[in-house]
Amino acid sequence: MTARHDTQDRSMEAAGREPSREEAVLNAAAALFAEKGYAATSIRDIGERVGLLGGSLYHYIKSKDALFVRIHDRALQSAEDAIRAGIADIEDPVQRLASACRILLAIQLAPDSLTMPLMNDLGSVPEGLRERLIERRDAFETMFAELIAAVPPVAGRDPDIYRLLLLTTLNTASNWYRPGRLTSDEVADQILATYGIEPGGA
Repeated sequence: MTARHDTQDRSMEAAGREPSREEAVLNAAAALFAEKGYAATSIRDIGERVGLLGGSLYHYIKSKDALFVRIHDRALQSAEDAIRAGIADIEDPVQRLASACRILLAIQLAPDSLTMPLMNDLGSVPEGLRERLIERRDAFETMFAELIAAVPPVAGRDPDIYRLLLLTTLNTASNWYRPGRLTSDEVADQILATYGIEPGGA
């Protein structure tokens, strides 16, 4: 749900400053996890990419598991922050949900998005680590549960199933979307209409 650099990294780059060594390690690890997956990425790979090996690298990395969790959580937090900022001034509950969906889809379809590679890699991480990541993901989805609960109810529609179906559609769009015929916003409008969300005005 976010680009490879978090908000702090982007603001530093905009100001013309180089990321710190720790941020460089995090960015390199994030890129490698996205490219190769958790299982195929080694601490040595990360060290080689940033030019650090041995004890110098372990000054920034406690373990591969801890690093993956940190990057995963930063990606979700960045996405959550972007969504909350994007809907902060919208009062209508339907349009708040519509805007949240648009923002999430744009994040997922960004060429350098981390959220989809990290989310799709759950099957390769150790079970204990997987449980920790799922717990954080569930917390992220609470935001959408609250947005859906605020819209007028529809008879016969289970809000939990509705949320799962809507998020599954948004989170898997990168599997089939190809730039060209439709923009991200136009795809979002199609998804919103399919799920009975009035797309106008967001």
